[in-house]
Amino acid sequence: RCDQTIALTAPKASEDYPQHLRRIKFYDAEHDKHLVFLANNFDLPALTIAQLYRCRWQVELFFKWIKQHLRIKRFYGTTENAVKTQIWIAISVYVLVAIVKKRLNTEASLYTILQILSLTLFEKTPIDQLVKNTEIQMITHQNNNQLNLFN
Repeated sequence: RCDQTIALTAPKASEDYPQHLRRIKFYDAEHDKHLVFLANNFDLPALTIAQLYRCRWQVELFFKWIKQHLRIKRFYGTTENAVKTQIWIAISVYVLVAIVKKRLNTEASLYTILQILSLTLFEKTPIDQLVKNTEIQMITHQNNNQLNLFN
């Protein structure tokens, strides 16, 4: 709809960011919404910037999934290679645990299996026994309305 060059005028905002910005107004016909984007990139076409912002939400959802499922709390390195390596290792572990879950034909969630593995990493108990013991404990806790003080 429009592509403008603007400057922030509020006292604190103009002090913190004195450079000009690009204000792009876009109409999303699919969702019947008017969207306004601020950008500091003056080289790309306005439509490209609008599409990038639209794709940004998918990137946010991907990183949310990484945090929730791959258990990456922080990155150990800051280079592109370090971040990619850590993500690929976490994905590999996630896939291996999913394979274990499928082969054991267990009801335990991937999160539960990952918890079990992280707590029993150096034990010599087979994985299937660890998972079955946890399932038995979960069943007994579900059937018991009384709080168990001594386990």
